[in-house]
Amino acid sequence: MKKVFSLFLSAVIAASLTLTGYAAEFTDRLDCKSAILVEASTGRTLYEKNADQPLPPASVTKIMTVLLVCEALDSGKVSLTDKVPVSDNASKMGGSQVYLKAGEEMTLEDMLKSVIVSSANDCAVALAEYIAGGESSFVSMMNSRAAELGMKNTHFENATGLDDTVKNHVTSARDIALMSVELMKHGYVTDYTTIWMDTIRNGQFGLTNTNRLIRFYKGANGLKTGMTAKAGFCISAAAKRGGMQLIAVIMGAPDRDTRNSAASKLLDYGFANYGIYTAEASELPPVRLLGSVSAELGLYQQGFSALLPSQDVKNVSYEIKIPDTLHAPLKKGEQVGSIEFFCGGNPIGEAPVCASADAPRIGFSEMIRMILDRFLMLK
Repeated sequence: MKKVFSLFLSAVIAASLTLTGYAAEFTDRLDCKSAILVEASTGRTLYEKNADQPLPPASVTKIMTVLLVCEALDSGKVSLTDKVPVSDNASKMGGSQVYLKAGEEMTLEDMLKSVIVSSANDCAVALAEYIAGGESSFVSMMNSRAAELGMKNTHFENATGLDDTVKNHVTSARDIALMSVELMKHGYVTDYTTIWMDTIRNGQFGLTNTNRLIRFYKGANGLKTGMTAKAGFCISAAAKRGGMQLIAVIMGAPDRDTRNSAASKLLDYGFANYGIYTAEASELPPVRLLGSVSAELGLYQQGFSALLPSQDVKNVSYEIKIPDTLHAPLKKGEQVGSIEFFCGGNPIGEAPVCASADAPRIGFSEMIRMILDRFLMLK
């Protein structure tokens, strides 16, 4: 037997409302070799053009470099205050740099900021060497992590994206979106990707973000640009509005303005046509529990989000489906029911309902004690 509670998120929902299931198509022509638009929380692709074509990514490569640095930070292997030494190899990196000198030391945080904001190749290599003991070992980590993320058209040869001497340093727009989504799970990374201007070396060296959208596009919060003669102009452009995080990847644009315009058009399309419905994780009323010391068990619903055409976001209803009675034993976090979400009567997904605590089966001694307690209370 199951108890079904039908609850509506809007005060009034007309019975005739239906889920459209689609939004207007993106029809603008993009002057680039490949592109993709992805919503981060659901991973849903909203637009793509040659999204699986392997192409040189230039400094967009550094998204993976930064991801591995963030993972090393989160694991406790390194810290932001660490003094990172600069090798002769790192000091000789060309392209964008902060002109590190061999033997110099800089905090990991300043190096990370320099990589993210100013695309510093010397800092990228210094961080790679510090974390993995050498850039080649770090590149192996990059490729292993790419495989774990399902990046099927990616092969890295360095930590920077410099491509004068590489043979097959490539990735695809879809793969860039995958690693971008993964990077943004480290929420603090936007503390750096949203910096427009800053300094290092006690204010003596200025940094300016290579991503102009950070300053000129509403809601922009990342992520990384890149440009070489081989790669053309590339970007993984992230922006968030109304709780929806979009990532637009452009590869092989002919110039910076074309690249930025293409990314902006994709982001505009996404924000105009889609929205996110979100149900936060929350506690639910307890239910009757049999076979355990406690007579009730607390429950909670896991969080849920769904990408919908923007006109449908406010038209969501849900049903909570849980048994009248639960039976021990149960483990904390064990699923005991679900919440089913609908739009216009059409299912759009579900969230598990789980036990808030362990509910072990009652032992013989505890059962005798409970019987005696009740007997004495009746006297």
